[in-house]
Amino acid sequence: MALTIGIPRETAAGEKRVATVPEVVEKLIKLGFKVAVESGAGDGANCSDDAYRTVGAEIIVGAPKLWAASDIVFKVGVPTQEEVGLLREGGNLIGFIWPAQNPELMQQLAAKKATVLAIDCLPRMLSRAQKMDALTSQAGVAGYRAVIEAANAFGRFFNGQITAAGKVLPAKVFIAGAGVAGLAAIGTAAGLGAIVRANDTRAEVADQVKSLGGEFVKVEYEEEGGGGGGYAKVMSEGFQQAQREMYAKQAKEVDIIITTALIPGKPAPRLITAEMVQSMKPGSVIVDMAAERGGNCELTEPGKAVVKHGVTIVGYTDLNSRLAKQSSTLYGTNLFRLTEELCKTKDGIINVNMEDDAIRGLTVIKDGVITWPAPAPKLPAAATKPAAAKPAPAPAHGHGGGGAPTSAGKTAVIFGIAALMFLLVGAYAPAAFLGHFTVFVLACFVGYMVVWNVTPALHTPLMSVTNAISSIIAIGALVQIAPPLTEGLDRPDGWIRWLAVVGIALTAVNMFGGFAVTRRMLSMFRK
Repeated sequence: MALTIGIPRETAAGEKRVATVPEVVEKLIKLGFKVAVESGAGDGANCSDDAYRTVGAEIIVGAPKLWAASDIVFKVGVPTQEEVGLLREGGNLIGFIWPAQNPELMQQLAAKKATVLAIDCLPRMLSRAQKMDALTSQAGVAGYRAVIEAANAFGRFFNGQITAAGKVLPAKVFIAGAGVAGLAAIGTAAGLGAIVRANDTRAEVADQVKSLGGEFVKVEYEEEGGGGGGYAKVMSEGFQQAQREMYAKQAKEVDIIITTALIPGKPAPRLITAEMVQSMKPGSVIVDMAAERGGNCELTEPGKAVVKHGVTIVGYTDLNSRLAKQSSTLYGTNLFRLTEELCKTKDGIINVNMEDDAIRGLTVIKDGVITWPAPAPKLPAAATKPAAAKPAPAPAHGHGGGGAPTSAGKTAVIFGIAALMFLLVGAYAPAAFLGHFTVFVLACFVGYMVVWNVTPALHTPLMSVTNAISSIIAIGALVQIAPPLTEGLDRPDGWIRWLAVVGIALTAVNMFGGFAVTRRMLSMFRK
């Protein structure tokens, strides 16, 4: 029997997001599930009850009835104690849980014998898990909105202008942290015309910053800051001192600072001190995206926008809810992709496969048993450089003395056989065949060497174009179909002509498909 997915109304103050949207509900129903939505759940995200009804969802009035009717509950915010009480015995819950920060909640859910999948525990290093990565999708929205909030509080244009009324200098924006949120902020600010600078403890993100139009500001202290899973680690005191000096310098120069620094399971690191705020130009803006965890700025007041020392400090903790429709759409898509993995049979029944690394990482409670933390996923072994070959010992002289290596002998035999075959072909094959055969062999060799020496990352666009180029086969097929130009030449046999027709059809697909794939790939890199 198909399971029912329930979408309750979020109860957290200021939370406007909803766990799924009508467009995604339609896809969930195609997987075989029934979908029930609490009345008014999507109001904050501009998703009306009628919109859900139109795509086949059932609207239920009241949270108790919704939770009681749901086999699986999709949520955005961490469930409250009251919501845990409404969860069915042995039910399923999918959403943000943050098990390290909520041990009591974990015990309460375990007591309900529930199966809980925490979307925040997804192993983000697995490439196949990216489609389910709600942390990334929500961070991208928050980074975009942070720039919009900064522009709203800032008293000037972002881009520079020269008008009859005078010259307007572009705004200078400094972004602390170049994770997903930081990169989204960099792209948005650069798109608005600002001069963008950014810093991160992970040196490898410098190229990403530059590709989005920003300038990477390096801390003059050598230390690697990658902490695994896409996060940064806690740095040494020496690095932090050098970092504070760099921040102090940037605070005096820039107009807007956006901070994004967070370390899982720890309070937000303090990056901007009161003295730095005081040194900033009047009218400057700080947007502290880590306000919910205490803030990266010493003067941040979570949930508020305050003015101190002439600087507006924005500490909103609901950046995603300020773009509720977009956030809900992305989050709903992440949960749909997860549901696809749980229901590969498309019969409305989920299978929490603990042998699957992605599902195992997400599953923090299975049938009332706490399974968090999950073991590290098995990643494919990184390719290692082969060790330098040791010189072969010199062959012994005298009786029974050595000779050439075995591999060299095999190679000589292979080349000998190949040479004999070519000799036979040259001696007995017609002259016309020999010419075509030579061209064929050379084409195979050249094509192999060209493709083999291309970086694997470029194989798809390369192959799509080479497929189109190889469609010169169509010309040969047309020659076989067309009547001979010279009198006295026989038309090809009927079966050859029909093979030529099939060849033209397949080659046309190859040709147009190759250019279509290339065009789609190139469009991904255009604005």
